[in-house]
Amino acid sequence: MASRDFRIAARIRNDINYHVPLFPTSDNLHALLQQAKDFSYTYNVQQQQKGVQDFLSTGNLHAVGVLHLLYQTVVSKYLVEQNHDFFSRLSPQIARNHASQDVLMFFAKEFPSPDLMKQQPTLPFFMEETARGFFIHQVMTENPAIIKAVKPLLSPPGIQFPPASQALTALMGAYTKSASRVGENEEDIYSFLSEPSRLFPDSLTDQITFIIEHWRDLLPKDLIIMLLRAIDVISEETKPRFHGGPQTSAVPDYSKNNWAGFHEHEAFSADSNWMPNVVMIAKSTLVWLDQLSKHYGYQITTLDQIPDCELDKLAEQGFTGLWLIGLWERSPASKKIKNLCGNPEAEASAYALKGYDIAVSIGGWKALKNLDERCRARRIRLASDMVPNHTGIDSDWIVHHPEYYVSTPHVPYPSYSFNGPDLSSDSTIEIKIEDHYFNRTDAAVTFMRLDKRSHEIQYIFHGNDGTSMPWNDTAQLDFLNPQTREAVIQQIIHVARNF
Repeated sequence: MASRDFRIAARIRNDINYHVPLFPTSDNLHALLQQAKDFSYTYNVQQQQKGVQDFLSTGNLHAVGVLHLLYQTVVSKYLVEQNHDFFSRLSPQIARNHASQDVLMFFAKEFPSPDLMKQQPTLPFFMEETARGFFIHQVMTENPAIIKAVKPLLSPPGIQFPPASQALTALMGAYTKSASRVGENEEDIYSFLSEPSRLFPDSLTDQITFIIEHWRDLLPKDLIIMLLRAIDVISEETKPRFHGGPQTSAVPDYSKNNWAGFHEHEAFSADSNWMPNVVMIAKSTLVWLDQLSKHYGYQITTLDQIPDCELDKLAEQGFTGLWLIGLWERSPASKKIKNLCGNPEAEASAYALKGYDIAVSIGGWKALKNLDERCRARRIRLASDMVPNHTGIDSDWIVHHPEYYVSTPHVPYPSYSFNGPDLSSDSTIEIKIEDHYFNRTDAAVTFMRLDKRSHEIQYIFHGNDGTSMPWNDTAQLDFLNPQTREAVIQQIIHVARNF
């Protein structure tokens, strides 16, 4: 199918200085959504500057773009399989009526196609494509849900078609009804394309759902995926966000009495190892070392420098497990971010990791082995964290395996910018967090990774457990990727072998 773009009003293009094709049918799934984000952002910024509150929804605009692609796809299929000269026979009929031809020329001027003009068309081809564009425009403007979603683009105030437009519409309607029919109900092509809007005039998602259910055999798989994605984007955009209220939270009752009606037997395997009897104490490693330094009056900075008498105390108090938080090599970028954000004494987060080696600053593996041997002599087992959900934004995997992470090649929100300091300590890549973190006006969902060798840019999502805002010093691992899953499994085994 030749590429055809979504025709929008020239005055809107001029207002926001947007003169590239919008939603060309050659676009793929990701490009179409990205263009919807970029266009709606550009349009909405201009509206805001005017003091006008008539904003475009990215989700609705994206859905309209997908429907435009759908209409073009169905028309092309109709031309190939049933009526190949539909528009080539229609154009001469329009040309014989000067008033109707003037309407087409008015349409071409007010709703231009940059995609068509790039092709430097001959006059007959130009008129044929303009007739097709006008036909699709009629289908879309007769759809109440589309007009509600993008009225400024398809029917802006001030545009008044010539009086002969009604005659042209009638001519096209009569011509369409005389042509070959489409679908199970043997409808003309215009009625067929309009059926979803007749059934569900107020809902783009209901129209798209109907199309997926009833037109599936007509559509390529990629287009069905686009239609499903359009529903998802609208659903995500309109999902209600509840931030809690003043009411008291209900605390579930998990006591045995409350579950008296459930008779399922416990089926846990017996654990005869040390864990059922463990008495564990947790220590934040850096904090503990600092406390010991102050207590003893000299610097205790590594694990092997922890005095035996401290371990004796733990054993005498009955502890059989010592959980040390923050053993692993931490992300240098995490510390830089905290420092840049006004906390000059902060250390990197214990859960934003560079890799799974014991931090050199606390003595490395040798110091850990020393402490472990002394603890075991007192029947104390060491324990450690493993962070499977995310890593630091400058971790070893970020450098060598960016494919392990959830990422996108495009900025997820057009308002994002990445002009701050480079947080990478590796010379082959550049890492930047989103600028608005530094003035606390936004909490971006991605950071930027630039490969200086290939010049490839990725926008990698920050780590997030779904409970709050993303953590700006972490990178989210992609567990849909089997390579990521295997790498994390091996990392867990590596940690377990050492504790």
